[in-house]
Formats: sequence, C-alpha cells, structure tokens
Amino acid sequence: MMGMNPLIYSIRRIRLIKLNCMSFSDLKKQSRLGSLTSKLTNEIEKMNRTTQGGSDERLWKLDVDKAGNGYAVIRFLPAPEGEELPWAKLYSHAFQGPGGWYIENSLTTLGQKDPVSEHNRVLWNSGADSDKETARKQKRKLTYISNIYVVKDPINPENEGKVFLYKFGVKIFDKITAAMQPEFEDETAIDPFDFWQGANFKLKAKNVAGYRNYDSSEFAAVSPLLEDDEVLETLWKKQYSLSEFTEKDQFKSYADLETRLNAVINPSAQSTRVDEELSHEESVPQNVAPPVAVAAAPSSVEDTDDALSYFQKLAEE
Repeated sequence: MMGMNPLIYSIRRIRLIKLNCMSFSDLKKQSRLGSLTSKLTNEIEKMNRTTQGGSDERLWKLDVDKAGNGYAVIRFLPAPEGEELPWAKLYSHAFQGPGGWYIENSLTTLGQKDPVSEHNRVLWNSGADSDKETARKQKRKLTYISNIYVVKDPINPENEGKVFLYKFGVKIFDKITAAMQPEFEDETAIDPFDFWQGANFKLKAKNVAGYRNYDSSEFAAVSPLLEDDEVLETLWKKQYSLSEFTEKDQFKSYADLETRLNAVINPSAQSTRVDEELSHEESVPQNVAPPVAVAAAPSSVEDTDDALSYFQKLAEE
C-alpha cells in the first residue's frame, strides 16, 4: 500500500473481503439492490467516526442542566454476541505540555510498555515534588465502555428504548462491582448486565466543587428489562462490538507515541533539530534531495488543533 491513500486502500480491502464471501449470483443480486454500496458507506462512516474526530452517534451521554445536575435511567446490557465481557477497558493519556496536547490511547491497555508510563515512572522516582506533580497530571485515565439500553432520558426522550454505547469511569464501575460483590450480609449479589436478573441503573449527576459527581447514582430493584424474550433477543443483536475499542489498530506504535511525547514535553529540542536540518538543507546543492526528516518534522499544528477541539467538546459535556 506504499503511497496509496489509506481510505482508498481500506475500501479496496472491504470490497475484496465482501467478494470473497459471496457467490457470483450473490454479487449480481447485491449489485441490483445496491446493498454492497450501502455496506461500504456504513464502513466509511464508521472509519470517519474514529479517524476524523467526529461525533459518534453510537455514544450516549447524560445531559445536565445549567446547575450541572442530571438524571437518567439506563440498563447495562450483556456481552455482545461472540464476545466474553460486557465492557471494554481502555487506558489513555490526555494532557497539555509546552509543545501542545498529547491525546493517545495507552499501550498498557494491551499489556505493553507505553512511553508516557515509563516517563512518568522516571519523574516519580526522581524524588522532586515538581516531577511528581507533573507525573500526576500526565497519569493514565481509565475508561470503561458498555452497551446500554436507555430506559428514561428526560432531556432527550427520543433516546428512550434505544441501544447505545456508554463511556464511564471508575466511580460508576465501582458501583457495578459493589452490586456484584455486596459488602454486607443482608445484601444480595446481582449481575447488573443480566436481562432478567439485572437491575436498572439510576444515573444521578451533580456539580460538586466544579466537578461532575455520580455518588448518588444507584441500582433499582432486580427486574427483567422487558418481558418479551423475542424483543430482548432483538436488542441483544443490535448491540455494538466492544472488542473494536481494544484492537491493535486503535493504538499507535511505541516509536510513534514516543515521538509525539517528545514533541509535546520538549518542543525546544524538536525545534533545534529541525533548524539544524533546515540549515543543512540550505547548504545542499539544489539538485540533491533534502533529508526525509525535514518534510516529516513540522507536523504538530494540525494535531494540536484536533486536541483543542477534543478538549473543547469535553468542556461542553
């Protein structure tokens, strides 16, 4: 795929996969119906959601009022068909340095070494309070992703009765864990993800000292999500894959992450190196191609703009 546009390459791969999984008569039938085009369009939209920073319509979030208060009732759903766990667990880093924003998935999600975690370890072990504070600001963030059924959404009632993906943090996951492993003898353990023996989750948000707080959230009494098993099966088949969030293609290589980290935390070193390369380029005869690194070096502006947009969306949430 050397020199080929990644989007074109992906479309060609999709087309080849589809062709290899169907007979010629199936191909002709899909051509008449236009269904293959529809599938390709859906795949491209999925790619755009993850590569262009666009809004992912699969994701549900709790809207709050001007005071920062919000309420909804959701139901955590079982693992999607063909997958083992009803949640995906993802580590990431998001922080700003002198050279801009660093927003990347952490390789520690995959059980691999990650340059930010290793850099933070060095800072922490230095013994300097300032280094420890920097390490705290750069620490990895833990996010969980599950399929949910929206039972009640007062601000956006059109979401009710639909399946979404929901991203949540440690606080809510702790409440799930507490429901599965109750602390006291008079409490009965439940599986919050079970269609029949699970329970609705009353999500309550409030503003505490300027931060979103979910401490008042709680599970309701055990009850079936719906009484009709056929409807439940339909919902189950509408669930989104969770494994895609921890696939290898969602993570950059160690070398690429290290390059980005160095550009964010030590931009002066990057600038010096670029200046040296540019100076060398000026002394090279015009009929000699300049070093490849010069063309690849100044690449942080667009990344920074994307990062600022990302954090602006977080602020709006």
